[in-house]
Amino acid sequence: AAAAGLWSEVNRCGQNGDFARALKSVNKILQINKDDVTALQCKVVCLIQNGNFKEALGVINTHTKLLTSDVIAFEKAYCEYRLNRIESALKTIQSASEQTDKLKELYGQVLYRLERYDDCLAAYRDLIRNSQDEYEEERKTNLSAVVAAQSTWEKVVPEDLGLREATYELCYNSACALIGQGKLNEAMKKLQKAEELCRQSLSEDSDVTEEDIEAELAIIHGQMAYIMQLQGRTEDALQLYNQIIKLKPTDVGLLAVIANNIITINKDQNVFDSKKKVKLTNAEGVEHKLSKKQLQAIEFNKALLAMYTNQADQCRKLSASLQSQSPEHLLPVLIQAAQLCREKQHAKAVGLLQDFADQHPANAAEIKLTMAQLKIAQGSVTKACMILRSIEELQHKPGMVSALVTMYSHEEDIDSAIEVFTQAIQWYQQYQARTNHGCCVFQPKSPVHLSLIREAANFKLKHGRKKEAISDLEELWKQNPKDVHTLAQLISAYSLVDPEKAKVLSKHLPSSDTMSLKVDVDALENSHGATYVRKKAGKLTGDNQQKEQRQGEVKKKKKKKKGKLPKNYDPKVTPDPERWLPMRERSYYRGRKKGKKKDQVGKGTQGSTTTGSSELDASRTASSPPTSPRPGSGAAVSATSNVIPPRHQKPAGAPATKKKQQQKKKKGAKGGW
Repeated sequence: AAAAGLWSEVNRCGQNGDFARALKSVNKILQINKDDVTALQCKVVCLIQNGNFKEALGVINTHTKLLTSDVIAFEKAYCEYRLNRIESALKTIQSASEQTDKLKELYGQVLYRLERYDDCLAAYRDLIRNSQDEYEEERKTNLSAVVAAQSTWEKVVPEDLGLREATYELCYNSACALIGQGKLNEAMKKLQKAEELCRQSLSEDSDVTEEDIEAELAIIHGQMAYIMQLQGRTEDALQLYNQIIKLKPTDVGLLAVIANNIITINKDQNVFDSKKKVKLTNAEGVEHKLSKKQLQAIEFNKALLAMYTNQADQCRKLSASLQSQSPEHLLPVLIQAAQLCREKQHAKAVGLLQDFADQHPANAAEIKLTMAQLKIAQGSVTKACMILRSIEELQHKPGMVSALVTMYSHEEDIDSAIEVFTQAIQWYQQYQARTNHGCCVFQPKSPVHLSLIREAANFKLKHGRKKEAISDLEELWKQNPKDVHTLAQLISAYSLVDPEKAKVLSKHLPSSDTMSLKVDVDALENSHGATYVRKKAGKLTGDNQQKEQRQGEVKKKKKKKKGKLPKNYDPKVTPDPERWLPMRERSYYRGRKKGKKKDQVGKGTQGSTTTGSSELDASRTASSPPTSPRPGSGAAVSATSNVIPPRHQKPAGAPATKKKQQQKKKKGAKGGW
């Protein structure tokens, strides 16, 4: 009776959604009968509903004999999935004896988290095909998310699923798929539509606030900002990113991606802001919210930021960790080489790149290009050329041939430059022989092959290698006998080597009549940019003819004006050849002579004047007052004396200067003490 009452309590609480009270009743039932399978199942469900996934899984693992995989496979797999034990969840699902609809739904989610998108796509298609319930819209949304992930991470061209984009989730996923294809403008329109649909659907609910709507729109705005960043509108993207961060969204994955994108915009600038943003990428649970490629990109940017902030040890540690996770990835070793270059250890950086190229031949081309760049930066152009020529898959490419020829020309190594041309031409000849299987006696050259031959001929002619250029020009003329330009070059080259041969070849030149070009001379002269315009000949009247004749006579009479000569010019004296130079720069300049002015004021010791010493001798005067006052006397100097002591004398012209100085001081004076 007690158990029956408890079961009715459990049933009532379950229907009301009060799983905490239901759990208490279930525990009381288990105290009565600890091996009650139904009670154990109810306990697991109550724990899951309350979010206690770890405890629920503990109950399942403790009672394995009672709670077999057939009985509780879904609950166990779901707990493992929520605890981010994805591989374990997959094993649990696959080991179940019966694949129920619930297990199939969970199986699709598990495959998505494991990034097995092809299998996931097949699972959701099967679910949509064989299910008819109220969750069809959610399944279609998940299906579109898988297609978007394939387009973004695996660069697979998405197929048209024929889904009606009636919800903002479907519009958003469609936009993500378009971003993966590089169709940014179309993706932006889809995101704007998704934003509009989101506002409409959420505004219908009276309980939803504007803040809730903005929080839901954060992921859409984040994707909009990413498109702006890809389009080069970094300022707009940065502004939108910061607006999202200010909202403080609860999605740690969204915050981590936005912080990472801001760091990529900052690059080596504003590193203080980047260091603050890095903290958002280290939040708990981020690794379970993002894909492997997203997490890898964040780690790469952390290593680069450590390099930019001169944290060499941290940079090496992060790049080494990345290399151990992805041994064949280029970026970790490139970051390590860049760090060594910052430390002026270029030889060590080149050695590191060489070791990686030897271990991973598939990625050797990109690494060797970096090695060549480092050699050029060091000034070792010849060594850089040797490295570039060792890249077999690129050495015949026109771009590589052009780069090598330019570098060898810079080093004045013409023979090596010609050798590069020769090897590339031979490669194309061999390639053409392989493709044609030797079936035809005359094999027309490919456009790239002919272009290389022509460039080689022009290069040889430019550097005086006439004999070597002749064979290339003959090959070109053989391919196209109507090419007058090539024939002219060939005749020009032979004229310096074999004039007789040049005469014979000149017979092949077309006659002047056949070479006449259909050019409208008048139209050409009157065209925009013509340097000479011929005046149209018109009939001149008698008066006009006379005027023109007079103007012609006036023009003939005009003579060139003679240049003006200086006033002190003497035709007999040879002009100074250094007259155009400033006086101080002339060879005979000896500086300004300083005249000895006896009457100059301020010469000598302090207080001396221009007055003779005899005039200042007080002993020679009739009434000579004492030089200093006696004790008790009232005045320092007698009023009757005509002699002014030296300190009281004023030189001639001094008073006026002093007044001027005082006036200047008054004008420029500012506030007192």
